[in-house]
Amino acid sequence: MIKKCLFPAAGYGTRFLPATKATPKEMLPVLTKPLIQYGVEEAVEAGITTMAIVTGRGKRAIEDHFDRSYELEHQIKGSSKEALMDEIRSIIAACTFSYTRQIAMKGLGHAILTGETLIGDEPFAVVLADDLCTNNGGSVLHQMIEVYEKYQCSIVAIEEVPMEETHKYGIIAGDLVDGTDNIYRVSNMVEKPAPEDAPTNMAIIGRYILTPDIFDILRETKPGKGGEIQITDALLEQAKQGKVIAYKFEGKRFDCGSIDGFVEATNHFYSKI
Repeated sequence: MIKKCLFPAAGYGTRFLPATKATPKEMLPVLTKPLIQYGVEEAVEAGITTMAIVTGRGKRAIEDHFDRSYELEHQIKGSSKEALMDEIRSIIAACTFSYTRQIAMKGLGHAILTGETLIGDEPFAVVLADDLCTNNGGSVLHQMIEVYEKYQCSIVAIEEVPMEETHKYGIIAGDLVDGTDNIYRVSNMVEKPAPEDAPTNMAIIGRYILTPDIFDILRETKPGKGGEIQITDALLEQAKQGKVIAYKFEGKRFDCGSIDGFVEATNHFYSKI
């Protein structure tokens, strides 16, 4: 059973400046909910109620969002607006939130390693709030947990991307397993390769299930692409032992780390109202 979900949320969000100068990018709203709330809701749908969030300077709004606001609740009590708080109230009541700070931005691998103190020695999920995922059935994280229960190793979510976009992602290579058409045993992983160097067009998106030995591997992982500690490099060490599965998920993913993806997500969710 996966009990904890880690949210790396210390990044600067520079692609959305000046909006993110004083507002965490994870708090940018798609309609009326911030990105990170969608991620927490996905974790809750997957049966996870312990949220571990790696923050940084200027991220206080995230902690405030997942806390009671007594003055606001008093002001809207008994009004038609009170119902607008129902979703976030239920999340606060159902979940436990813990926080630690990433002092320096040294890559996703470093952010995950920073979260070790919140996770401990157990398998855990990772959600990047930038990647907003939706599905009519079970959430992407729910699907991945089912895959983990079968294979008992690290799981990465993947989707096919245009070859000219491989330089934006970690790219995997592998072989289909157990007669499936969407589950691969990973044999190679490359961080943000140029199209001519990419082994495939199957890109890792912001959903992971990681086994706790990843922390020891990350401690030994040298800075890679961009001078950062890459989770892709650490996962490659597990893949060499046959311990990484890539899962081509069911659903749709919006890259809300980009303006185009953010607008696309907003239009999608607005069309569902």
